[in-house]
Formats: sequence, C-alpha cells, structure tokens
Amino acid sequence: MFATRSTQLIRPARSVQGSLVLPGDKSISHRYAMLAGLAEGVTRLWNFSTGADPHSSLACMAALGASVVADPVSRQVTITGTAGRFREPEGSLDCGNSGSTMRMLAGLVAPHLHTFTLIGDASLSARPMERIRRPLAQMGAEIHLTGGDGAVGGHAPMRIVGRPLTAISFEAPIASAQVKTAVLFAGLQATGTTSVTETIRTRDHTEHALRAFGATLTRSADLLSIPGQQHLRAIEATVPGDISSAAFFLAAGLLFPDTNLVLDSIGMNPTRAVLLDVVTALGAKIRVLNVEEHHGELVGTIQVTSDPKPRTSGGPFEISGSLAAQLIDEIPVLAAIAPYTAVGIRVRDARELRVKESDRIALVARGLRAMGAEVSEFDDGLDVPGGQRLHGASIDSGADHRIAMAFSVAALRASGDTEIHGAEAASISFPEFFCALDDLAKR
Repeated sequence: MFATRSTQLIRPARSVQGSLVLPGDKSISHRYAMLAGLAEGVTRLWNFSTGADPHSSLACMAALGASVVADPVSRQVTITGTAGRFREPEGSLDCGNSGSTMRMLAGLVAPHLHTFTLIGDASLSARPMERIRRPLAQMGAEIHLTGGDGAVGGHAPMRIVGRPLTAISFEAPIASAQVKTAVLFAGLQATGTTSVTETIRTRDHTEHALRAFGATLTRSADLLSIPGQQHLRAIEATVPGDISSAAFFLAAGLLFPDTNLVLDSIGMNPTRAVLLDVVTALGAKIRVLNVEEHHGELVGTIQVTSDPKPRTSGGPFEISGSLAAQLIDEIPVLAAIAPYTAVGIRVRDARELRVKESDRIALVARGLRAMGAEVSEFDDGLDVPGGQRLHGASIDSGADHRIAMAFSVAALRASGDTEIHGAEAASISFPEFFCALDDLAKR
C-alpha cells in the first residue's frame, strides 16, 4: 500500500489545549468531486480534504474527462465538469485505498456507454463489492467482480460495461451510505424514478450534495426517491471541517481534567454530530459557539472542556443499533480511549468494522491488550471497561489510518512512550494529524 513504513513516537502529555482548523470533510469532498466531474460548468471548492482518498476521486474524474486543478497549499480545487458525458478512460480507474471512491464511482459510471475497470491497492482489493454489484445489476448494469459474480466475497478489480439503466425500488440490506450513494448516483441518470429504503438512516451528505448541484430528490420517512435523466450544474462551496478527524481531538479532550480545545468550522450534520452527544456522555463538556448552513450542511465552531462531574455509574456507555451505523468511523478512537473513562464502552452491531481498511475490531482489541487493557472482543463489537491504566507499547496500525490515529490519542495518557508502526497510513485521511496532535498536546 505504501512505499515505506514509518514509526511515530508518542510521548505522554499532561493536557490538550489550543485551537485547530481541520481539513475538509472526507465524505463531502468525495461527493463534491464526483458530482462536479459529472456536472456542467466550473466548480470551485475551498478547504477540500487533504487526505489521499478524496484525491483518488479527483484523479478518477480527470481520467473520465473532467479538468481538475488542485492547490494543496490553499486546499482549493477547481473542476471543469463533463456536462454528463464521461469519456472512456485510457487505462484503469485507480481508486487507491478508497472504498468510498470505488463503490460510489461504480454507480456514477455504470450508465455511461464505455467499459471501465476500477482497481485499488491490496487493502481495497480485499473489501466486499457484491453489495454494490447487486443493486446496480438490478438496474441493468453489467458488472464483473473478481472472485465470481454473485459471490459474497466478490471484490476488485471491478469491470463495468456501461449501458442504459432503469429505475428500481431498493431496500438497503445493510446500513451503508456508500451503497445508498451508488444507487442514487445511478438513479440520477436512469430512466424512471429510483427509490431507496433505509431501515437504519445513514449519513445524508449525498442528498445534500445532489441538491447543491441542482438535482431533485425527496425523502419521506425512510424512503428516498430520485427522478432520473437529471442534469447537474457547477457550484462554489467551502467544504466543512471533517468531524471524523475532529473525533480524535474530541477523544483526546476526554483524557485530561484541564482540557480546553476550540475546533473551528466543523461539519455538524445531524447524521454525524451525534458524536458530540457521545463524548458529552463520556465526560466532555461541549459548547457550540456558532452554527451556519452551507449547501444544506451545518457548520459550527465548538469549544471542548472537561466535565467536572462526569457520569461514574450506570454501566458502560453502549454504542449499538443505529448509533453504531452513525459512528462507524469514530468507534476505533472511542474504544481506544474507553479504558480511561469512568464507565467504559460497549460496542455491538458494528460488524462492518471487520471489512474496513482492516479488521478494526481485531486491531483495536490487540492494541488495547498491548497497552495492558482489559478488553473483550465479539463478532460485532467490543467491551472495554473503564477506570483502567495503560502503559506505552508498540502498536502496529495494520496500514489503517484510523487505527494509527486512535492509538496515538490513547498513548497521550499512557505511562511511558508508545511507538505507532505504520504511522504513514494517517495520510489516507489526515496527513497533518501528527503535527496537529503535537501542537495541542502539552507536556
């Protein structure tokens, strides 16, 4: 996955204090990049994610005929779209490590009358793609997976032979914003009105992004409907700060009694901001300083301090059901710092963590045990008791960005130094992470 492996030394801290402006939200950056590539006109985006994953989406848009200019210093991206007419790429569409790119892109390109081959690195090539193939095939798409069509383990490389699509009524069998997005992107260009039913509501960045680019879609209770044959127009937008990246600093704020952090211009979409309720329940005190709305997304500045009287009884804080789906990206860091909390954490219904960039349930359990914690591992989650003391250890990230960052946070309160091996994985979503953490950690 990476040319070289690096090791990051994390020393214990005595507090975390300061202010931080986070790079743009990774989920929103992906969607804006793809829709801008399909739209007519010139889209200008500010504070685009600096992570490698959304830049894989940008590279795929360029390969499909969009003009892409990215300035890494200003975080500004300019995309001249294809006005709904992707060209056939000269080679494979390289999605890198990004499952979001591969799964959502499949729905975006399937209606175009070309042949597309989607590839990724070793990690991405091991992740399940049948969940995407099945609904798109129902719409008339021809998609071939490695491992055999129809196989539960079907994966990339993925070959798509584009053809006209017909609307379907799709009931999502798993809670996945990526699957929902693939179907909506295909439905946007299909004949008829496509509907998606979610029994567990997932993050709704796709719905907001589609409307921002001029598409019409409606939601009624658990049912989303999108008419086909729609055309998109370019936008100008600033991407909110990534709340999943903010999660690492929110979790760090739980570790010390004199925490004082200010996180500026953070995305506070209600389907993601439930994280703030969770860290509050675990002992943080959150003050929202201001909130604005941009293209349907809520953006705010928050101050994080420590609650002088956190909950100390009533059993572990439970993350399960719809909450597990909403917090799927944040669970690793919440579990990694759970031993330091008063009540601990119980995670269930999070089996999806087994098929992310790594088996995150297994890696979190392994890392916590290496640091001396008591932890119980289950097929769909973890039990991590609170009130524990951890020591520094040697942690292998498993080439997973969220594992590398989660244990860097846990290391701040451990006794002794911690080595994070495979620290370069953080660049997938947050290249600036270690510098930002070091700036805020007071020693």
